[in-house]
Amino acid sequence: MKLWDKGTSVDKRIEEFTVGRDRELDVFLAPFDILGTMAHITMLESVGLLEQDELKKLLSELKALYAKANAGDFEIEEGIEDVHSQVELLLTRQLGDVGKKVHSGRSRNDQVLLDLKLYTRNRIEEVVKAIDKLFNTLQSKSEEHKAILIPGYTHLQVAMPSSFGVWFGAFAESLADDLLLMQAAWRTANQNPLGTAAGYGSSFPLNRTFTTELLGFEDLNYNVGYAQMARGKMERTVAYALSSVAQTVGKLAVDGCLFTSQNFGFIKLPDELTTGSSIMPHKKNPDVFELLRAHCNKLQALPESIGMITANLPTGYFRDLQLIKEVFMPAFDELLDCLEIANFAIENIQVKNDVMLDERYKLAFSVEEVNKLVLSGVPFRDAYKLVGRAIEAGEFKTDGQVNHTHEGSIGNLCNDKIEKKKNKIINEFGFNLVEKAIQNLLK
Repeated sequence: MKLWDKGTSVDKRIEEFTVGRDRELDVFLAPFDILGTMAHITMLESVGLLEQDELKKLLSELKALYAKANAGDFEIEEGIEDVHSQVELLLTRQLGDVGKKVHSGRSRNDQVLLDLKLYTRNRIEEVVKAIDKLFNTLQSKSEEHKAILIPGYTHLQVAMPSSFGVWFGAFAESLADDLLLMQAAWRTANQNPLGTAAGYGSSFPLNRTFTTELLGFEDLNYNVGYAQMARGKMERTVAYALSSVAQTVGKLAVDGCLFTSQNFGFIKLPDELTTGSSIMPHKKNPDVFELLRAHCNKLQALPESIGMITANLPTGYFRDLQLIKEVFMPAFDELLDCLEIANFAIENIQVKNDVMLDERYKLAFSVEEVNKLVLSGVPFRDAYKLVGRAIEAGEFKTDGQVNHTHEGSIGNLCNDKIEKKKNKIINEFGFNLVEKAIQNLLK
């Protein structure tokens, strides 16, 4: 069954090529397609395009289908092109001609747009919760080990003292900034395209504000042409947010690879979190960090992948857009896996308490000695030269102490303020408003 079928057979090879992975991926869109249909027909009844008893029958059937889809029991039958065709077919089987009325005032174009936006909202909420969990783990580790010093690096050369508190906490605050991008992605997705049909509207007296409220959207995509132009743009915007999170987790993984090596030895993974070698019996490899790095690098390419699909498309719908699903939808699971395993690794990580006692890191305290001279009245440039000459002469001495008090430094991490910033961002998403709207629709 095809919604556009007019009785002409399509060559089997053409059918397989044009359907692509739609049937496979559309299963995951089923709950959202059903919700969109429920909102649409509720609106159709309100404007006189459905009878009240017809709406009642359709909603009852759709609620049953929704429960089935949520339980993972929804299937797209062989020969059925996509989720939209399957839902309409099931309604028609059960209710006859009434099932054929649900497409009035819609196109597959705005159905796909709507399904993807509802799906994306749902997945963004999952990602935000996973980010929050990793943030909390990093903050906890930052507080637990805030007094333990490690060397900081510039150009991969020993630079100045840092701490595990700074290191763990830096990634936590990076995730807070990633949430700002995720919020922008959420707000882009949280606009209703339903009723724009194929990008040119409908002569039916549709009430698009009503469906916006029913589905818990923050606003509409008002211009019917822009709603179609937003296909691909929405996914790319979300992909930038996902890639930003991946960049943070990927950098954490890179440090994990370095810091677990014998040359650094700052942290250690428990043996059960490492892998071995088929030839070298001593090996305990940080494969978890290496694979995190690779997955995150792959995710950072996602915006460009989507951009190349949409790069030279004129205004209007084109079948090219179908391919975006294949790279966009799986990205959520890939990032969620990365966030989960990163959280697990950080929870179990072991830190070395005496890193800075190693003579190799003695010169990291050179700036501290310069600053002590400055505080005693020596001009900075003179103090710099005095310490520099002592280093060159092999006479540099230090007590290995630091005294950092300003906001965000070793002695004043401001983790509470960073957490407050993160909580404010998460509260502004308004996940509860969406949940409330969906629950009301399902009543």
